[in-house]
Amino acid sequence: MSRIVFDIETAGDFDSLDKESQDYFLKNAKDERDIEEIKKNVNFWPFSGEIVAISLLNPESGKGKVFFQGPDGKIENFSEDGIDFEISTEKKILEKFWQNIKNYHQFITFNGRGFDCPYLMLRSAALKVRPTRNLMPPRYSADFHIDLLDQLTFYGAFRKFSLDFYCRSLGIESPKISGISGEKVAQYFKEGKYLEIARYCLADTRATAELYGLWIEYVAP
Repeated sequence: MSRIVFDIETAGDFDSLDKESQDYFLKNAKDERDIEEIKKNVNFWPFSGEIVAISLLNPESGKGKVFFQGPDGKIENFSEDGIDFEISTEKKILEKFWQNIKNYHQFITFNGRGFDCPYLMLRSAALKVRPTRNLMPPRYSADFHIDLLDQLTFYGAFRKFSLDFYCRSLGIESPKISGISGEKVAQYFKEGKYLEIARYCLADTRATAELYGLWIEYVAP
């Protein structure tokens, strides 16, 4: 069975939203702290943020692709250690993602059901990009989608931990060792650190692939 691991990175800018959208997000804010938290997190919602990188990795071969935005034109496409890095607009990133994923029988994520998959599907709708796969099949089947957060919490029976914490606890190199995390991606994007985001996205998929290998060997029935 062919498998693919994927992960996305997102960015957003509260100040770029129209006034009606800003008011909508802030309507339940009680104080300045709430307002700052809302502004900081707009990238985590598909109608106030955008996808700036998608990484796909074959867990068997270790080969893969990273599609990412680099709007300043300073970075060219390149390959490194079996990974193709390709600059694209968000719409092209989504088109390439759907074109690539349709060839695989099973996809593997970490919290894909809770974030990556709905975000991908709703951003695709916003940009009029047609999906080639249903990323949200029935939750309690791992035939097509293995969400490792679901599997490692036994579908909510046990507490959740972050990918970083699972990796550090289980002897896997954490993607956070580079100093970047999902919360910092929007700021990195604003600062033009596009390649750093792409490499971090790849590090997430590599960590997820290693976590999958451990799960399939020692946890899965």
